[in-house]
Amino acid sequence: MSVNKSKPVYSPLRADTSGRYHLLVGMGAGAVALNRVLSEFRTEAPAALRLTQVLYTPNPTATAAIEAAGEAPTELHSFADVTALHRFADTTTPHSFADADALLRELRSMLDRSLMGTRLYVAGPESFIGRVLQIALSFNLNKDEIRAEHVGTLARRVHCVHCRTRTEDVRTNIVRCDGCARWLMVRDHYSRRFAAYMGVMIDAEAPGELPPLQEVFT
Repeated sequence: MSVNKSKPVYSPLRADTSGRYHLLVGMGAGAVALNRVLSEFRTEAPAALRLTQVLYTPNPTATAAIEAAGEAPTELHSFADVTALHRFADTTTPHSFADADALLRELRSMLDRSLMGTRLYVAGPESFIGRVLQIALSFNLNKDEIRAEHVGTLARRVHCVHCRTRTEDVRTNIVRCDGCARWLMVRDHYSRRFAAYMGVMIDAEAPGELPPLQEVFT
């Protein structure tokens, strides 16, 4: 069996008590992992909570899908359903954001002011993790300072090799590029540089001949 060496490997988040400052970032069901870290700090190093910041956004795509299906809200998408984060409000206040873009802007600002000894924890869908790690690496955080846990959808962020547009929340084996409108095959190769999977025009040799559209990344 071949091994996809480009695909990131994630591990459950754990509190790193060797760090001096802690920045927790999450989307959707990633709140569960953030709560785990906060609980470990409260037990093992309560003073660390006063040096901890939490940034969180719901997953709007999951929200829309669940509401369209008429299902009851779950912890996958609603900040109101992760109020457990507020159990730590006496020591650290969770900051909620309407969407990932707003959260990432604040993350940049925080990293720009961060000090030596900062630890970054991120939890949520893979596409969200990739965007966070892109920013972290631009601030020269090393592997020992970053922890990531994949929680939630397997939907992919796809980079078009033809026009370099990134298409978000891709759940199917092929997708029409948001930039050039080409039909792309979603490859398993993951680029850390682009924080996305590669998408290659699938009907270049036989225009219009496409394989069946299948939902494979749910």
